[in-house]
Amino acid sequence: MLHLHNTLSRKKEPFTPLVAGKVSMYVCGITIYDLCHVGHARLLVAFDVLFRHLQASDYDVTYVRNITDIDDKIINRAAENGESINDLTERYIDAMHEDEASLLLLSPTHEPRATDTIGRMHSLIKTLIDKGMAYPADNGDVYYAVSSFPDYGKLSGRKLDDLRAGERVAVDNNKRDPLDFVLWKASKADEPAWDSDWGPGRPGWHIECSAMAIELLGEEIDIHGGGADLQFPHHENEIAQSEAATGKQFARYWMHNGLVQVDDEKMSKSLHNFFTVREVLKSYSGEELRYFLMSGHYRSPLNYSASQLDNARASLRRLYTALRGVGADASRSVSREHVERFQAAMDDDLNTPVALSVLFELATEVNREGGAESKRGLKLANTLLQLGARLGILQGDADAVLQGSVDESGLDAAKIEALIQERVDARANKDWARSDEIRDELTADGVILEDKDGKTSWRRG
Repeated sequence: MLHLHNTLSRKKEPFTPLVAGKVSMYVCGITIYDLCHVGHARLLVAFDVLFRHLQASDYDVTYVRNITDIDDKIINRAAENGESINDLTERYIDAMHEDEASLLLLSPTHEPRATDTIGRMHSLIKTLIDKGMAYPADNGDVYYAVSSFPDYGKLSGRKLDDLRAGERVAVDNNKRDPLDFVLWKASKADEPAWDSDWGPGRPGWHIECSAMAIELLGEEIDIHGGGADLQFPHHENEIAQSEAATGKQFARYWMHNGLVQVDDEKMSKSLHNFFTVREVLKSYSGEELRYFLMSGHYRSPLNYSASQLDNARASLRRLYTALRGVGADASRSVSREHVERFQAAMDDDLNTPVALSVLFELATEVNREGGAESKRGLKLANTLLQLGARLGILQGDADAVLQGSVDESGLDAAKIEALIQERVDARANKDWARSDEIRDELTADGVILEDKDGKTSWRRG
């Protein structure tokens, strides 16, 4: 049975959806004002893994991952660039989708944009005002009254008195309480605005996700996910406004992925210590980056380094080596023992490190059987292929992956093939010295030759 760590209860719990066999899942997506960085990629991959595992476990999943396309950062960046907000967001949404394809992500069921859900935000805010949980201020903003929600802090474990004692922001005289947060912002000159009962303006960030989740999944959902940095105040505020408006529990399971770190600091644009997905893809494949992001448990911090990505590359090559000559065929038998151990690892709060260890056991056993040419070797290799698919990896052509394009030595496939042919000719002429010399040259350049049944195959080490 699937168990998930629930941030709300601070423990691992059996997963029981609201409707048997169906799962509603909402994940806070990206505020789209720049290229995606590796921290964003971890969020995307972590919940893609959950999405895949739920589907593989025979759940009918409705997965919503939003796009925030109106925000102070977006407005400021468009102004800096001298372009329209629409041009900025469309350009970066296209780039995000390209990055997602590189990371081998499945598309979510719905990908709503905040600007398409203004009507639902308006009705939620109006309901909160009518219930006395929110109030319009003299400046045209609308604020949520945090003290009106007795359970505020239940997700993060923070208490209102402690939060007030630690308050360091400038006093806003429009708020009744310094902890109150904005639901609707009055428009400023040259900013986008929508009509409302409180004058022209635009939504605050927190109300967007409540509106999009309720619009597409209903007032109660099974799983709400996001990065650990969103737990407070974003998700805390989502709970307060959603549950105050509907009178129902907003989400039953809250899941948060750990952050990517560089030198023990969170990777973020504000700290200027981030690497974009596109920068990483200049040196590594999207599958290698995806593997790196799955190599640690999704809730744990993950330290970014080139050596870790090198390890991911080497690991994938080892797995692909066991898949040479194996095509996808769902009708083939699989090793039930390995499938069950893989399933148990994934049912244990998506324990991808243990699940990956099962893949390596399979690869070792395939190699011990002499490859996929034996009956048992083929069964094990097919199991490896199918379980890899459940993690979104190992679906490329094994030879193409292992031979790559051009490595640091500058040797492309054509040059390597030419040297191999020269070696074949040398062996035919019994020029063993030249044959050994070519093998040594290729080995020094990280190319491994494998002679079998009179044929030579190769891969990069």
